[in-house]
Amino acid sequence: MADTKYVLEMIDICKEFPGVKALDKVQLKVRPGTVHALMGENGAGKSTLMKCLFGVYIEDSGDIFINGVKSKFSNPKQAMDNGVAMVHQELNQVLQRNVMDNIWLGRYPGKAGVVNEKDMYDETKKILDELEIEVDPRAKMAKLSVSQRQMIEIAKAVSYNAKILVLDEPTSSLTNEEVNHLFKIINKLRDKGCGIIYISHKMEEILQISDDVTIMRDGKWIATNPAKDLTTDKIIKLMVGRDLTHRFPPKTNKPEDVILKVKNLTGTYQPSIREVSFELKKGEILGVAGLVGSKRTELLETIFGIAKHNDGEIMLHGKKVDNTDSRRAIKNGFALLTEERRANGIFGQLDIKFNTMIANIDGYSKYGVLDNKKMTEDTKWTIDSMKVKTPSQKTLIRSLSGGNQQKVIIGRWLLTNPEILLLDEPTRGIDVGAKYEIYQLIIDLANKGKGVIVVSSEMPELLGICDRILVMSNGKVAGIGDADKLSQEDIMTMAAKYI
Repeated sequence: MADTKYVLEMIDICKEFPGVKALDKVQLKVRPGTVHALMGENGAGKSTLMKCLFGVYIEDSGDIFINGVKSKFSNPKQAMDNGVAMVHQELNQVLQRNVMDNIWLGRYPGKAGVVNEKDMYDETKKILDELEIEVDPRAKMAKLSVSQRQMIEIAKAVSYNAKILVLDEPTSSLTNEEVNHLFKIINKLRDKGCGIIYISHKMEEILQISDDVTIMRDGKWIATNPAKDLTTDKIIKLMVGRDLTHRFPPKTNKPEDVILKVKNLTGTYQPSIREVSFELKKGEILGVAGLVGSKRTELLETIFGIAKHNDGEIMLHGKKVDNTDSRRAIKNGFALLTEERRANGIFGQLDIKFNTMIANIDGYSKYGVLDNKKMTEDTKWTIDSMKVKTPSQKTLIRSLSGGNQQKVIIGRWLLTNPEILLLDEPTRGIDVGAKYEIYQLIIDLANKGKGVIVVSSEMPELLGICDRILVMSNGKVAGIGDADKLSQEDIMTMAAKYI
């Protein structure tokens, strides 16, 4: 029997997929008017549990109660109609439509099939004003920033009068100022009695915003504690089942001679990068810091040939390289791991084997025939060397956790034998245990003589694994220095230089 003091109870939830027991008698109890953090390493079962709640998956056994009433949803529409809303880490919106279309899609206000545009505008404006979201209801979604689009998803949840709101890695792409605004909105919803499930790997945020914390490991419930009784060290120990005394592996790489020179690189289409110059040494890890909008991603995309440049040059081993597109960049020894792995990093409908070998497809082809044996061997190498948790090579990559997807993509690029690795937010949305493994992979690559450039929004990460840090501000280089001589304050000061 459910306890009505909880807005949500998930009791003994079990879910199996072929070869994997994803959930094993998991418990989750959320009190109304609280923020309940859900934590665990990638692959712990957090997303699967939320998909059972949201009607994406049907649990094999167990019960779900909402305000004491037994509930079972067969699709997300049913869940939302019953006051359960979810803001996914990878936003799924109709970008060519406007804000109010996205909020009211499938339930437009009106009569006899005629949409009442005025009512829709007024209702949208009312919700946005209440949440202090300064966005025009008629603005096209494609014109909004990631943070604004995320706020619109929360506004959509409010429009459903959500009793339960799930936020999956809501701050992974936000600046500190945007995070503070998000927390303000969360506190407003909490004060109205909403039960908020907050999924994040950022320990400081969890301890700042949460009332209760539930920790999962390997598909099982491990503990639920008041946030005030927890510390970062306690959470990590519960998550990984062991003490993780060192957040970053020791830097064992030794930078050598200059391998890459970028001189006065300027993007074709403005706003973009402007007159960017720097050098990268063989075996060096160069961090790229900056605020949202500083054009860090554009820098990597221009080097890789995805974004065009009309001035400047890129030199590898003292010779000019012409990365006019990604295919040529790969042949020239460059590899790019993108920030939005679900949008442009993986082929979600296809298996691990395909996702592993796709960047090196020419290397498997002889007389127009693909060498299946070699592809199978290389996929096995990727799974083994990257420590990818998967039942088989034939598993769809979209069913893997974020950390395991990232490892497959890194393995994919290593098979092209690159000299320069461009990594854009390589640990975004990845738990503390998997982060450590990826840090070690990056350091190992530098040890093998690769030149590595890492864009990250997490300053402790840049300071922890990089040899030097280049700071971008409004498309220009604001400064560069040795990581062991820079502080977070130094980096922030430089990041604001050209704003």
